[in-house]
Amino acid sequence: MDGPSEDLADLYENAPCGYLSLSPAGRIVKANATLAVWLGRRAEDLLGSRLHDLMSVPSKIFFETHVSPLLRMQGYLHEVALDLIAEGDRLPILANASERRDKDGKLLFTRITIFQATERRRHERELLAQRGAAEDAKAALQKLNLELEARIDEAVSARLSSEKGLLAERELGDLREQFIAVLGHDLRNPLSSIDSGALLLLREEQSDKAKHVLGLMQGSVVRMAGLIDNLMDFARGRLGGGITLNRNAAAPLEPVLLQVVEELRVGKPDRLIETRIDLTAPVDCDRSRIGQMASNLLGNALTHGSAEVPVRLVARTVDDGFELSVANGGAPIPEDAMAKLFEPFFRGEVRGSLQGLGLGLHIASEIAKAHGGTLDVASGPLETRFTFRMPLATPKAA
Repeated sequence: MDGPSEDLADLYENAPCGYLSLSPAGRIVKANATLAVWLGRRAEDLLGSRLHDLMSVPSKIFFETHVSPLLRMQGYLHEVALDLIAEGDRLPILANASERRDKDGKLLFTRITIFQATERRRHERELLAQRGAAEDAKAALQKLNLELEARIDEAVSARLSSEKGLLAERELGDLREQFIAVLGHDLRNPLSSIDSGALLLLREEQSDKAKHVLGLMQGSVVRMAGLIDNLMDFARGRLGGGITLNRNAAAPLEPVLLQVVEELRVGKPDRLIETRIDLTAPVDCDRSRIGQMASNLLGNALTHGSAEVPVRLVARTVDDGFELSVANGGAPIPEDAMAKLFEPFFRGEVRGSLQGLGLGLHIASEIAKAHGGTLDVASGPLETRFTFRMPLATPKAA
């Protein structure tokens, strides 16, 4: 055939869209020149990093809570709106993703195609402004996000003119950025997807085991709705409000802890979780908060602990106190990380591609403080153990 032939290598590198390939661990193994130019970086510098590290904070939340679960569920995604960080500025994009698996269903890699969406986002904002008030809660949150960002920009511009107020403004900016990160996306969309999927499956004939798992899923939806409220409490806590509790000494705590353990066992069927619960006296606590703490500590242990060593949860009443501990084997926590474990958004070195936001241990420590207790960690060559201790009863006011 006459005429020039297409160079496939050049077509990949200089395509009018960005290309990414991720390993099963979520690391970038290939990126084309087009995406590197958009990000203001060299393609080879992107290798080994995570897509998560290229995103803005609100997009990280949306990716973790919505995109990743849906991709694992159906194996592909189309036209997902995200923001990347390019030379300090936000780069609006639309992403398509698909998984490639072998004949046994094992994930080989994930391919992602990226398109710039700056003009589309601008057009969407104009339409929202013309329509006036938001039609649903998600639009309201997006509007609030834009307003808060504008106020932050104004405050930063004013404060940066004064060298004396620079440090205070940076601290205030950090708090506001975390507040935006919590409120910037509609966190209830993932819950709706899970709940709808479970209800759809329950309409069909299922085995007893499947019905049991679906029941656990629906129970998790209820708990996750509570976690969203807890994230709002986190934001209010950083701004001075603190975490609120609903104590009830009469209600049993053991069923809540067993439910948390069972949920994590379903999610990690290849990991062994050993439990020992010995509650000989009522515990005056917020059961949902203690369940959230246990879930965060167990999830952390399953993520960072050795797969060859069981994770151990112990809950007991000792003297006039309640004690909850979670231990796992594996390498000890580095000394430089120990001091930052309970800080918000601290993740350390995590394995895998779809980890959390780094809020779990921080929220657990805040729950401990709200109960008048402590959350400590000890880490050595044999095990890493987190221990929560609190009084059995709320101290009476003088």
